[in-house]
Amino acid sequence: MTLATNAAHPIQLLTVTLYVNGKDYTLELDSRVTLLDALREHLAFTGSKKGCDHGQCGACTVLLNGRRINSCLALAVACQGAEIVTIEGLGDGQQLHPVQQAFIEHDAFQCGYCTPGQICSAVGMLREAEAGWPSVVSTDLTDQHIVLDEEEIRERMSGNLCRCAAYANIVPAIAQVSQQGQRTDEEAH
Repeated sequence: MTLATNAAHPIQLLTVTLYVNGKDYTLELDSRVTLLDALREHLAFTGSKKGCDHGQCGACTVLLNGRRINSCLALAVACQGAEIVTIEGLGDGQQLHPVQQAFIEHDAFQCGYCTPGQICSAVGMLREAEAGWPSVVSTDLTDQHIVLDEEEIRERMSGNLCRCAAYANIVPAIAQVSQQGQRTDEEAH
């Protein structure tokens, strides 16, 4: 722990190690710094955007241990020991993640500001559906096989806002990846 030099109000800086996109980063941070600000301002992972800064728009969505979170609501110090994946860490080298590729194929963005959060949220949402987690619109809450139709996708992505209203292309992009995953699962059995 370090004491920052501010004579009027000394600030205690904590040593925080964040595991982001497969690599450890050690930072000296005020305990009040959000994960979003740590990623953007201290580590230069600027893909996650600051939209509302209140957890209402989803532009800052990242994956924390595989689950989607609003990084503007999480404190960086609380994320030590967790695996954090940002939009920059989704792909594999030059190979895009299937959701990233589908967004391009379906032209599922306009200004692009919300796109990193939309994509990270979609990746997390697909994992939730694959694990059999029901949503508010799921017809059978005990069914382990969730079919991601348009209504399911819209409900599950409702925490991510697109001010340009590109939903008409976002939903089909996610549906394409979901259907590809279902075909892959069927071929494996």
